[in-house]
Amino acid sequence: MTDGCRLVMLGRQGAGKGTQCVRVARHFDVPHISTGDMLRAAVRAGSEVGLRAKGFMDRGELLPDEVIIEVVDEQLTGSESTRGGFVLDGFPRTVAQAEALDKIVAPLGGLDVVIDLDVPVSVVLERLASRRVCEKCGANYSVAEPPTNPWVCDACGGDVVQRDDDTPVAIRRRLDLYEQETAPLVAWYAERDLLETVDGLGDADDVSERIIAVIDARRSKR
Repeated sequence: MTDGCRLVMLGRQGAGKGTQCVRVARHFDVPHISTGDMLRAAVRAGSEVGLRAKGFMDRGELLPDEVIIEVVDEQLTGSESTRGGFVLDGFPRTVAQAEALDKIVAPLGGLDVVIDLDVPVSVVLERLASRRVCEKCGANYSVAEPPTNPWVCDACGGDVVQRDDDTPVAIRRRLDLYEQETAPLVAWYAERDLLETVDGLGDADDVSERIIAVIDARRSKR
């Protein structure tokens, strides 16, 4: 266990980003905050921005930048749990969002580092095509690592299925969109000397060690 950190995690779908966010957050004893977590927390709190976000969500519409930025601001600056640091997952997605985040975290000391978890497209395509998800709780499995009972979730007993959008064509479309959105974002963070690219291939423990080593090296310089 060590002192907290303020981290953004980037990476293609299927790169193992969610797994590593959980591990890194646990190591540094900070909250792992995903976009979905932030939205649900804001809605549960019944705040003004939470109610605005709920309206878009109930209509099945994408949240505009200004709403998601308000949600992030509320979660990062309005909670004591994030004072010691955080691992952000799923935000920012655009340069405009990154600029807004920069202003939000400035009073907290700014970001320590932005990790780009690098896994080749061929590998993530294979991982996503074999992914299976619990319909009830969202737990992830795969063809190679199924639940103990055939396609019944170990955690909640729900049905474990292949997502409708985990077909090769749909996966490729999502990955292409990610590249279009994220390339400018990666460049933006690189220009500000905040970006570190970490090899995401191999055993999850090994990947975690690489990420933690990069974070520790960055923090030691500050």
